[in-house]
Amino acid sequence: MDLTPVIHAYRTFDPAAWVGVYRLLPSWAGIILIAAGVCFLVFGGGKPFRFVAGPAGALIGFLWAPILTAKFGLQIDANIAGTIAAVALGVLSFTIPASVVFFGVGLPVGFFAGNLAGSNDWFLGFAPGFLATGTVAAIFTRYIGSVLASALGAWLLVLGVLTALHSVAGVVTAVANQPYGVILAAALFALAGSIFQIFVRPSPEEAERLRIERLKAKRRLEEKKALEKRWAQYGSPSDD
Repeated sequence: MDLTPVIHAYRTFDPAAWVGVYRLLPSWAGIILIAAGVCFLVFGGGKPFRFVAGPAGALIGFLWAPILTAKFGLQIDANIAGTIAAVALGVLSFTIPASVVFFGVGLPVGFFAGNLAGSNDWFLGFAPGFLATGTVAAIFTRYIGSVLASALGAWLLVLGVLTALHSVAGVVTAVANQPYGVILAAALFALAGSIFQIFVRPSPEEAERLRIERLKAKRRLEEKKALEKRWAQYGSPSDD
């Protein structure tokens, strides 16, 4: 299965092309996309977020590295710089998911701050803007990660449904011909997923606390049963 046309579609600002990639995928891939989409919608802000962070980090590195190398006056081929940064930041973001939030928020803000400072003092504006906003964003990784994962999950879910229903050509074609309606549906799913993950699903800290409490309750129950068993043995009449 050649994914090059799919990747090319998402390099353009063309909602119709984004939706139309379902035509390039086999129906069985739709089931996988639906399963992955639901997973990201429900659990994506937790441990599975690294599977969002890795590709997102690679994309950030690929897009921003050529811009920054040129800004710093480094004579490096743009494709080489982008590829190296994509691999490095992709691996880093997969290993430490907060990295993608740090760079994803810090780089654009830092670049904007550098431009405000002017060409002569560009670095003096870029560095504090990048470090300050990136650090603050990284602190809120759980919330930002939940929103990003929900957005990706929602799109995979919608795209998966269109892909899986290839056989119902009339219905799918009619829906796909309204790309902004498909995007709106995905946005509503993303909003619902974000609300669930942030406000309903326990945070990692809360989930860990509940796990420890369950273990303690289980241990107390086992100790109680063991004590009752010993007392039952003490109270039983001895054999003659």
